[in-house]
Amino acid sequence: MRLLSLPHVLLILLSTALAAARPSPVAGPHPEITDRAMLVDRTPSPVEGRDIISSVVGAVEGADSYLSSILGTYPSYVASGVPVWYEDLPTGTAVQSSLGVSDSDLAAQPTQVLNFPSYANWTNNAWNLRFRGNVFKQPVIPESKLDDLANVFLVGTSIQQLPAAEQTQARNLTAEIFVVQQPNVDVAFNLQPVTSTTGVGPGGPQNISLVGQTTAEGDYDQFIPIANVSGPGGYLTCGDKAPAPQTMSVYTVGTLTGNATAYFIPPTGITVISDIDDILRITRIYQPADGLMNTFAKPFVPWMNMPDIYATWAKENPDFHFHYLTTTPEQASRNYMEFIYNTYPMGSFDDRPLNFSDVSATLSIRKYLLEKIFQTFPQRKFILVADTSNSDVMKDYPAMVSEFPNQVQCIFLRNTSATDSGDKFPYDTSGFEGLNQNQYMFFKVPDDLNGLDIVNGQCYNQSVPQNVTFKEQGLPFGLSNKARALEAPTL
Repeated sequence: MRLLSLPHVLLILLSTALAAARPSPVAGPHPEITDRAMLVDRTPSPVEGRDIISSVVGAVEGADSYLSSILGTYPSYVASGVPVWYEDLPTGTAVQSSLGVSDSDLAAQPTQVLNFPSYANWTNNAWNLRFRGNVFKQPVIPESKLDDLANVFLVGTSIQQLPAAEQTQARNLTAEIFVVQQPNVDVAFNLQPVTSTTGVGPGGPQNISLVGQTTAEGDYDQFIPIANVSGPGGYLTCGDKAPAPQTMSVYTVGTLTGNATAYFIPPTGITVISDIDDILRITRIYQPADGLMNTFAKPFVPWMNMPDIYATWAKENPDFHFHYLTTTPEQASRNYMEFIYNTYPMGSFDDRPLNFSDVSATLSIRKYLLEKIFQTFPQRKFILVADTSNSDVMKDYPAMVSEFPNQVQCIFLRNTSATDSGDKFPYDTSGFEGLNQNQYMFFKVPDDLNGLDIVNGQCYNQSVPQNVTFKEQGLPFGLSNKARALEAPTL
């Protein structure tokens, strides 16, 4: 029996945030930066023929049979916010072929770089900075074609029915999804001290080149040792003596689009690792129609007074490092970063790279990124923040406690099903069985986090009921309680 129509199926599968609007303006190069060399494409990729719209529609039709096949069981992929259609979304030269963009037209477009704010650790008496990003070209797409592509995603409405501002955002997002990634490209960076109203930060200018070239997906991700060069603000403090994170500006050589901030993090201290959707902003992934519009067309809105909580943490603990980790695809990350840095404390950023594109890989990306930062800072403590609507969070967060003993300071999870009647997806709390209650808390509103001495490990507000069964919870219509009532009594 078909319980869900195709539009509803697609809406459910579109629950991962696709939120990037047009790229925000980037600061101009530092006046001390010398003339920039151009990025060199060593091996142009052959054009692969493929039609964009038919590919997306075909994946959507496959999603219907996928969901039908798991009806009667808990759809974990759906509740995890994983869009099955995304694994078949055209990338690279497939976009160029379907759009009918010639090699010469694409070559005429500037090479662009999406460079993520990243972190550095102190190893072998030197700072090692992670460089991570993507190199691409954005073809010129006629507005009529953009509208056709956007309408594939706008199930139940069309771009013509949206207000003007939402039309613009939907077109910008669509254009950013359909870019041509550039493989086999040499990438270089120029580091400069951060200049602000309070003066010039530490560190001096230097040039850094990646080892090797970009991947087949145009990605790069590697740690490179940084020379401790003195600048107007002096040297970077050595990691074993630094009391708090330090920053430098990173400019990508040959383009004005790859600017970011690098965070030099001491070996010890506390890092806050935070998810974004439905914990820092209102997404409502569990209400697909709302989630789609809140990520595709509408401006981002903070969840309640969560910015105040983070601002308090940052003010009271200036040595904190904030790291934002989302499983949103990297093409859709600009709007996320713009929202975060306009609303929350500055910090490093991770999202889902293109080589994590199928369902199983997508479900593993959070664990991969968590392990990467834990392993990079083996002496730091971590505060993990997210919500219960992600099944990977519910499994991965408590798993970090056993995998990295003594590194997880606190786990804070917003109980979305307890605070929003629209969340009908269950969540599994079995991973928290055996954990010290003082180490984690399921909370309902941001104010539940007020007054906790998180630096000294107070992570549980005793006035906030937990009601944790260490089983699957949050089923609609009281089914969780009925299921527990049918269980055999424990002797």
